[in-house]
Amino acid sequence: MKSLLVLRHAKSSWKETDQVDHDRPLNKRGKHDAPRIGKLLRQERLIPELVLSSSARRARDTAEAAIEASGYTPEIRHLPSFYQCDLGAFYDTLRLLPGDLDRVMIVGHNPELEQLVYALTAETVVLPTAALVHISLPLQAWSDLDTNTRGALVKTWLLEHAD
Repeated sequence: MKSLLVLRHAKSSWKETDQVDHDRPLNKRGKHDAPRIGKLLRQERLIPELVLSSSARRARDTAEAAIEASGYTPEIRHLPSFYQCDLGAFYDTLRLLPGDLDRVMIVGHNPELEQLVYALTAETVVLPTAALVHISLPLQAWSDLDTNTRGALVKTWLLEHAD
């Protein structure tokens, strides 16, 4: 069995109206929430062995802050192919992973992440910023992943906010 964690980036800033979308940073709430996800990963004992993140700044910053707060240091790969992508980019990347990796986390954007969760579980899940989904996949090797693979939605975590 393989385990996939799907994390939507934390809340980003729209303060700079002339800024390219790819370069938007986290806002104050996003900077607060990303480490909360890392603490949750540690508490739930769901530390990934590899993190695959969109190359967009808000996704990179979310991945790095979450992993730092988890207390562990898995490899983080920043992938341009995960920014404004289709499902094929996720499948193609996951299929190439070494078979000895059991738990991988993807950090990215909507609507692509909601589509990925649905494709893998046939469950519709709404992913606000900093939402985390755990999916169990019936795979012995990542190379076995295809569009017919149906996993189980183990749990979804949505952060609560005081605002």
